[in-house]
Amino acid sequence: MSLSLPADPPRARSLTRVVTEMSAALNGGSEWFAPARSAIVWVLDGLGAHNLSARAGHARFLSEARAKKDVARTVFPSTTAAALTSLLTGALPGEHGIVGYRARIPGTDDVVNQLRGWDTDGLPREFQRATPLSATLGRPFFAVSRDEYARTGFTAATLGDAVFHGADDLDERVELAADLAARHPGSLTYLYAPELDGIGHKRGWQSDEWVAALERVDAAARRLASALDARTGVVVTSDHGMIDVPRHRHMLLEDGDALLEGVRLIGGEPRMLHLYAEPGQAQAVLARWRESEASRSWVMSRDELEASGLVGAVDPAVAGRLGDVIVAPRAGIAYYDDRLADKAPQKMIGQHGSLTDEERVVPLIRLGAFAGA
Repeated sequence: MSLSLPADPPRARSLTRVVTEMSAALNGGSEWFAPARSAIVWVLDGLGAHNLSARAGHARFLSEARAKKDVARTVFPSTTAAALTSLLTGALPGEHGIVGYRARIPGTDDVVNQLRGWDTDGLPREFQRATPLSATLGRPFFAVSRDEYARTGFTAATLGDAVFHGADDLDERVELAADLAARHPGSLTYLYAPELDGIGHKRGWQSDEWVAALERVDAAARRLASALDARTGVVVTSDHGMIDVPRHRHMLLEDGDALLEGVRLIGGEPRMLHLYAEPGQAQAVLARWRESEASRSWVMSRDELEASGLVGAVDPAVAGRLGDVIVAPRAGIAYYDDRLADKAPQKMIGQHGSLTDEERVVPLIRLGAFAGA
């Protein structure tokens, strides 16, 4: 089967431009948003446009505030580490270098977690290669998130010198963001809510628990709108959507599996594999995976991924972080390396990372001064 990757619509809005367009709106020069005095970008981790539409009755405020055109495309891989870095730097993964959940450090056999590896594996600050927008936009920049993220390496790498305010309670975070925007004209505030993503991974986005969390988020959105200064513009968006993958849809890679022949290391995540081949084995690995999996996954070489433009212009220092072969499911499946002793990841139901619209199309809802424009 020949490789045919899904193409973004010509006029699709990219998550990489959201913050820069919001900043432009503060000078009255945005192509996307109406003029405003201050702005808040609220990331609801794990809330895809499809997820929101399917549960619109449980998120009446957000659904009613959202116009049909209020969507954007997140990056590939459609995963938190890559997408939040792109949102906060304006760069694509091939440029900033955060190319998935886990990626190889070139020249080594170390495959590190790119959300936590800064703190657990000593990733240097410069592993994230793009300059955070907090340092380039020339305006006050605040971050409001959970306390636990205040001093993490990922926060430092993506938010730079943004002034961090921590609050574990969602309602407290919302009120804090509204207050910061009102008190600091010309400022941008990044507001982060991981609640939906955490529950989605554990229970699935179609679970009662996820729906209950969505109702709490929707109530917080209503509270934020009512707390806004009239000149503050808000964009509600996400880093990725989510699909549920039940256990019987797991593709387990076990000892003796032909698909593991010639594979030295596996990175990425269950819905976006980076396969790092043994020397001289990349083409053979690609051929085996294509023959077996092309009917249900996009299987591409590193060169094909680079040529596609999906990850942007790949910096030479980043190329070795990409797999020799990349596998992104189009079907509702997930791949797991069953040779690993830790089976905890196989308990996750909600998944993301691939190229499907369910994973890549996210809301772009405008509130406050941005509403109706």
